[in-house]
Amino acid sequence: MTVHSFQEHFDKKIDGDVAIEPRDWMPDDYRKTLIRQISQHAHSEIVGMLPEGNWISRAPSLRRKAVLLAKVQDEAGHGLYLYSAAETLGITRDELYEQLHSGKAKYSSIFNYPTLTWADMGAIGWLVDGAAIMNQVPLCRCSYGPYARAMVRVCKEESFHQRQGYEIMLTLANGAPMQKKMAQDALDRWWWPSLMMFGPPDAESGNTEQSMRWRIKRLTNDELRQKFIDVTVEQANILGLTIPDKDLKWNEERGHYDSGAINWDEFWNVVKGNGPCNKQRLDTRKKAWADGQWVRDAAMAHAEKRKARKATAKAA
Repeated sequence: MTVHSFQEHFDKKIDGDVAIEPRDWMPDDYRKTLIRQISQHAHSEIVGMLPEGNWISRAPSLRRKAVLLAKVQDEAGHGLYLYSAAETLGITRDELYEQLHSGKAKYSSIFNYPTLTWADMGAIGWLVDGAAIMNQVPLCRCSYGPYARAMVRVCKEESFHQRQGYEIMLTLANGAPMQKKMAQDALDRWWWPSLMMFGPPDAESGNTEQSMRWRIKRLTNDELRQKFIDVTVEQANILGLTIPDKDLKWNEERGHYDSGAINWDEFWNVVKGNGPCNKQRLDTRKKAWADGQWVRDAAMAHAEKRKARKATAKAA
């Protein structure tokens, strides 16, 4: 078969909503796009453990501690699922980590903001995980099979994370005046970065159009952002908290909320590595990698020893 016929077969599967599997022929750009997106997603899960892990020892009760610990463990699992999915595209785990540690690969800009109070654990669960669910549910129908299948379990667990965060915010909002003030402060600080999680406007996104054509993505950045706003504003009303957007209003004609302008200069500044916690997050990940070298060495030595024993037994 010629490259042209391979391309035709690939296009036919995409048009027919048939999953592309690791051994299928795929265009180089399709493979590169998937590696970029899946690795960025995996890095986000791993780096996303840091701002929450910071609060495990300071959670206000044993129950809160156990729930937050379980959530952070889930995020580690999500990263491993996604690294495994990326590996099916021909890139190694070590290459993925090297790209993260060198700054070549990106992760979600949201994790470069500090967690200042316990209410931030609620805001992250409610807003950040809520935005993640909005973005990730359509990925369960991604054209690349391993990624789509990984997302099914990830989304189920993320739904618990979102509920956990909302429950924290509900408890604080119905508590003492100081607790409600803390919840409002967390909402004020996390609202706009959460909207930035969906990526730049469609008109400025260099990847959205092609990803939509390949059915890697099913909805555009702006469509996902609008859905998130519509849902979350109603949830904030139930909490009795105020969305920090003076231009927010219901548009009867559109059937959606209109919202204020996002500060995209801030978004790009964080993406370029100049956010409040960019250096801290990367330094922490690189230190964890260096500190874990002995574990990797021990695992490799054990594997080599088992391999040698098997070879000796086979020879005997």
